[in-house]
Formats: sequence, C-alpha cells, structure tokens
Amino acid sequence: MAARPPNFFNHNSQRPPLRPIHTTTHHVPSFLRKLQQHVPNSTQLMGFLTLVISGGILLLLTGLTLTAIILGLIFFTPLILVSSPIWVPIGTLLFIAVSGFLSVCGFGASTFAAVSWAYRYFKRSRIADTASRMKD
Repeated sequence: MAARPPNFFNHNSQRPPLRPIHTTTHHVPSFLRKLQQHVPNSTQLMGFLTLVISGGILLLLTGLTLTAIILGLIFFTPLILVSSPIWVPIGTLLFIAVSGFLSVCGFGASTFAAVSWAYRYFKRSRIADTASRMKD
C-alpha cells in the first residue's frame, strides 16, 4: 500500500522542521538579484509613468474616434445611399479635377527642375570655356 501523506492539520502528528530564512544573496532567485542591481532612478520612473499615461490617453482617444466613426456611419448611411445619384458624378468630377491639378503641378515642378539644371550646366560650361580661353 502507498504511504499516506502527512496530516498537517492534526496537532498530534509531528510537523516537518521549518527551514531557516537566509538573508544572503545565495538563496535569492537570479531575476531578483538582477532587479536589485538595476533599480530604476526617478527619471526612468517618470519616463515610464509618462509613457503609461500617454498610452492610456491615446488608447482612450482611439476608442472615442472609432465610436464616433461607427455612430456616424450608422446615422449617415441612409442619407448617403439616398443621395448617391448626386454624389457619384460629383465625386467623379472632383477626382478628375484634383488628379489633373496634381498632374499639372508635377509637370511644372519637373520642368522647373530640368530648366534650372540646364541653366546651371550651361553656365558652368561657359565659365569653364572662358577660363580655358583666358589660359590661351
């Protein structure tokens, strides 16, 4: 038969001896020793608290923003669907106008870059040509 475990609730039975508490670092687990060696200073603690508080505020603002977006979609979806015959042509015209404007701006910027490069290139070559003439 298997041995019965000791009954610690019965005062008549004999208790196992208690282990003494040692205050040396030999019996302290290694992660506690590392923690004792690197205690954060007040600057690090304030930085951590700032990080936690800022993260909490940003998380709260994210939740409020998502809630507002969902409620806005719930309330304005019927209006958007009813007025969609108006919004589709207007959206198409706005898309064409904005893409045309951005294209013209891009072409203008690239033309300006090409002209300024050509001006600087020919100005340098003229200076180099003049310098070689002055040598002769």
